Amino acid sequence: MSPFQRIFGTGPRGLVVSLAMLAAAWGLVDVIGLHAVHGHGGFGLIILLLSIALTAAGVVWSLKSLPVDNRGRELITQGAFRYARHPLYASFLLSFDFGLALYLDNWIYVLWAVAQFPLWHANVAGEERLMHDTFGNAYQDYCARTGRFFPKVFLSRQR
Repeated sequence: MSPFQRIFGTGPRGLVVSLAMLAAAWGLVDVIGLHAVHGHGGFGLIILLLSIALTAAGVVWSLKSLPVDNRGRELITQGAFRYARHPLYASFLLSFDFGLALYLDNWIYVLWAVAQFPLWHANVAGEERLMHDTFGNAYQDYCARTGRFFPKVFLSRQR
């Protein structure tokens, strides 16, 4: 694993693909002609600002939970990683993408935000294989009790 991969994981690749999909959605707005989601600019701006704040909080929590020097060297299962295996990516997927979609106020952007989930599931698959190869059964047990992007709400009492 290169130092770049150890620090950034699959984030840069996923970001490029996400932005390409956003550009495609932007190009399709007039072609497809979907309606506005809410039609109120002020509402969209408030939602965008809230989503930026939530995303920033998630990013800070993720970075505090797993400092750069520990990435790829230590299996962290506490802090933000107690709830999601990829909390930094989850912050963008769950908060920012939908906030941006509501700010841009067209259903095509909501579809773009929803389409990010299968894209990022595929994007992190290699990262998760690497984690399994590095940490073995400990990572497998962690995966069994922690969701990729969403917390597992219904956990077995047996841990």
